[in-house]
Parts: sequence; C-alpha cells; structure tokens
Amino acid sequence: MRHAWFPVSPCGPGCLPGREPVVGRLRRTWRLTAVVLVVLGSLLALLALPLLPERAREWLVRAVFRGVLASMGVRLVVSGGDGLAARGRGALVVNNHTSWLDIVAVNAVRPMRAVAKRDIAAWPVLGRLVSAARSVYVDREGLRSLPDTVARLTDALSGGSMVNVTPEGTTWCGLTHGRFRPAMFQAAIDGGVPVLPVALRFRLRDGSATTAPAFIGDEAIVDSVCRVAALRGLVLEVHVLDEIAPGRAGDRRALAALAESAVDSFLQPENMVEHGRISLCRNEISAPSTMS
Repeated sequence: MRHAWFPVSPCGPGCLPGREPVVGRLRRTWRLTAVVLVVLGSLLALLALPLLPERAREWLVRAVFRGVLASMGVRLVVSGGDGLAARGRGALVVNNHTSWLDIVAVNAVRPMRAVAKRDIAAWPVLGRLVSAARSVYVDREGLRSLPDTVARLTDALSGGSMVNVTPEGTTWCGLTHGRFRPAMFQAAIDGGVPVLPVALRFRLRDGSATTAPAFIGDEAIVDSVCRVAALRGLVLEVHVLDEIAPGRAGDRRALAALAESAVDSFLQPENMVEHGRISLCRNEISAPSTMS
C-alpha cells in the first residue's frame, strides 16, 4: 500500500538509455555466473564472521562487496576515502540513491551498518550481507515505527557505528537526485555525531554519464542486475565529501539541507546538464510528508 507521505521519484523507464555499449552474450553469462559464485561464497563467509576479529570481519565483508562489483564488470573509483577511515566514532553517512549498486559501493569502500527498507532483507544477493552488517530496517508502510527506527539509529551512532542512510527514500535515475528527507538526520543530532555526505556517480569509460544502472519504476531487481551485467565500461565513482560537524545545523531540516547541498553541488555540473533531462527529473512530485 502506497501512502501519501511516501517519497516519490518522477524517474521511470523513459529515463533509461537505449544505446549504451554492451558486451557479448558470453560475457554477460560469465558475469551473472560469477556474481552467483560470489553470493555462494558470501554465504560461507557469513558462517565465519562471528569467529573473526573486527578487522578481519571488515576485510572479508569488503572483499565480498568488491567481488560483486568485479564480477559485474564495474570499476570502482574512490576519492576522499580517508573520511570513511576514522574509527571509534559514529557518523551518519548519507548518499544519493540511484541503484542497488549504491550499498555495494559504499561497503566496498568501508563496511558499515545501514538503514534499509525492510524488503532488502529478502534480496538474494545483498540481503544476507546487509542483515549480517546489523542493518537498521525501516518499515516504509508503517509510519508509527519511524520514531523507533530513529531511536535505534541514534543508539547505533552514539555507540560508535558508522551508519549509511539514503535520505531520498527512493531511487532516482542518476542525472539528478531527490530531496533529502530530514527524519533520519535527527539521529545524528541526538547522537552528537557528524554527517558525512557521499556523492555517487555512474559513468562510462569515456566519461559520459549513464542512467543504465538505475533501479527505478516497477522493474524487478533481476531486470536491473541483468542490465548492469550487459554494460561495457561501467565506472562507479564514490566521492566522500567534507563532513558536517555536530552543532553546525540548528535542526534536522537545516542539517538535511546542508548534506543535500553538498551532494548537489558535486553532482550538478556539465555531465548532467548535457543530457537535457535534468529539468524533468528535478521536477519532484510533491506530497504532504510526515517523514520529516
């Protein structure tokens, strides 16, 4: 059931490209086979995780997520990654949301807990790993559960965990992004921790932006996975931006606006405008939202 307060994106099948370079059928088959093997290996890794020290667990989880990217032919490019290297303190890590690859990329740089919609727990590739990372699941159909989710997130942050949140609440095509909903930023204020904005950008080897990895509309996760497996030269850029220190914003709305502005400023340039779709995608459908 879709409530009026659900975040809504105008992006749909019309945002997807039709002429991206693709690999041959044999390469696609190999990529899909490889990702299945990574999944099977990750299930074995889950059994070993409780027996390993923290650093070893982190290395193993990072290796699994990097294995997913490598098996799908995705090249990962990271800038500002030192911002994710800090240990012993909590931070709310927020990023724009385009694809199922987003959570893979963030954890390939630094494994961390996440706030994720409840149905991700049932995903065959990512669900087990996301759950093993002690993710905080949110029920988007149950508004009454939101205060409890924020409280659990606050406990995780104040306990020293980095937690990844996608504050748009839904996926966009990647040519632009949606509004950052303020609700989860309250946890950073209550926990007294910084917010670390991260900008994710998908491009091809020649530098041109692509919407092909987007997971939008009513398509199934399998459709998106198969489309990514077919792409030639996909590059996923992870740009870790300057952190927003505790106390810099007076309330959650101001804090969300600061984080959104940081990501927007990084993603706004020429490679998005040249596609001519930015005005369409930025025309976000507005509805009364209590997710604030």
